Amino acid sequence: MDHDWKLKPLAGFSGRRGPVVLAIMDGMGIGRGDEADAVALARTPVLDALRKSGLFLPIRAHGTAVGMPSDDDMGNSEVGHNAMGAGRVYAQGALRVNDAIADRLIFSSETWGWLTGPCIDPGHPLHFIGLLSDGNVHSHIDHLFAFLEEARRIGIRKVFVHTLLDGRDVAQTSAHLFLAQLEHKLETLRGAGFQYEVASGGGRQKITMDRYGADWGMVKRGWDTHVLGRGRQFSSSLEALETLRHETPGVIDQNLPPFVIARGGAPIGAIQDGDGVVLFNFRGDRALELTMAFDQPGFSHFDRERVPQVRFAGIMQYDGDLKLPTHFLVSPPAISHTVGEYLARNQVCQCALSETQKFGHVTYFWNGNRSGMFDPAWETYREVTSDLAPFEERPWMKAAEITDLAIEQILGGHCRLIRLNFANGDMVGHTGLLEPTILAVEAVDLSLGRLKRAVEEAGGILVVTADHGNADEMYMRDARTGALEHELSGALKPKTSHTLNPVPFIIYDPQADGSYALNTELERPGLANIAATLLNLSGFQAPGDYEPSLIRVT
Repeated sequence: MDHDWKLKPLAGFSGRRGPVVLAIMDGMGIGRGDEADAVALARTPVLDALRKSGLFLPIRAHGTAVGMPSDDDMGNSEVGHNAMGAGRVYAQGALRVNDAIADRLIFSSETWGWLTGPCIDPGHPLHFIGLLSDGNVHSHIDHLFAFLEEARRIGIRKVFVHTLLDGRDVAQTSAHLFLAQLEHKLETLRGAGFQYEVASGGGRQKITMDRYGADWGMVKRGWDTHVLGRGRQFSSSLEALETLRHETPGVIDQNLPPFVIARGGAPIGAIQDGDGVVLFNFRGDRALELTMAFDQPGFSHFDRERVPQVRFAGIMQYDGDLKLPTHFLVSPPAISHTVGEYLARNQVCQCALSETQKFGHVTYFWNGNRSGMFDPAWETYREVTSDLAPFEERPWMKAAEITDLAIEQILGGHCRLIRLNFANGDMVGHTGLLEPTILAVEAVDLSLGRLKRAVEEAGGILVVTADHGNADEMYMRDARTGALEHELSGALKPKTSHTLNPVPFIIYDPQADGSYALNTELERPGLANIAATLLNLSGFQAPGDYEPSLIRVT
């Protein structure tokens, strides 16, 4: 039976004259209001006034509310935008991989057999590339360990791990802990005729993990390091880490330069013809570009110099439209019937705006991991090119330029729903630097003031929220006591990862007449409730399978 795409009018409220504008303050959750909370420390008169003058509700943006395995898991921009755009909660990458490993379906899959067949004794080496941490945002070290154990069990004699150091979704200088765990695991798997070693590595913000084509040079450096085995040589990963940290005091893991492990002047794990390669990141945005370099016909974003003919697979398929990678071990969530598709099929104009760093979030992830538009006649996408400078040097980022485009759309009178993302709180928050993050939050607040005035002029509704927390907790806390942790020097220990805090949900309606109110009957409101709310504010009923709206008509 064909799906019924028709959006029905909402009884009792037909929307406003102007558009509904959704402003996503990336990484700006609701913290404790203390010295760790850059959002509270910032001067935010607009945000403060919106909370008082509009309808305000804290909502969940982590854990099971966004499809993560447990409520101890941080949310992230990918799953947050998936939930907002889909109006429902889907089991996300980490959970799907956990389940596939637990029931061993991943190791009985056709892809695993295809990938590892040529590597089984006395075959070619098998390589694993990915983010080495337990952050559970892009990857998890336990997934890597499961792969390594299975490779040893089936008799693969040469395995090389190409490590991307985190310091972003975990403590900013915790790489030694994860490398030590990995080296110990590899030691237990070695034996007569079995070579299991770290082959290369580097900080995730220096090599490999670019996204949205912001800096292909990062991917080129990763290709040179992992594939060509070209770079500064060390005898072990721990020696590399210790040396690189010593040479650059204060450097955090995500910014460490690349390294290559070598014997006798030759890299031990350069990737060659016939090898197997697994990219074990499950999140797509920062995995797609390396995947393209391995797996996309006609790739031309940089000179790869040497392109080994390998069997390449991702732990998941990172782009369902581009069908990349061709081979993958776990199917991604099949997200359908998003709010964007409903609006396009009903010929309701919508617009998506952001800078490069988050452009794919308000398009690709919002649309259920789908590239491109549903109907270009009814959709407008506008991207502002991000700066390549370190975020702490330009904490205002492109908030002003995004706001310029948004105001143009608001006052243009064409689009019914406008969604935009301010990347500042998240991208600057990930640096672990308090003062630049405060400035980043203040830049967003200035932009909210401009949006508010434009919405008032157009007779629309402004909705303000965040996809997860980050800037709201800039220092580490003791997991048991909640007290802030200190370095040996006595300084507070910076935190660069996301938080488990709720995020704000605010509706500012300059023409509020009491025709609707907050839905206070929801037990655990979260990001997935936003899609139905946006449809209601636009004058439409929400589909029956969406999570309930955050408002009710009075």
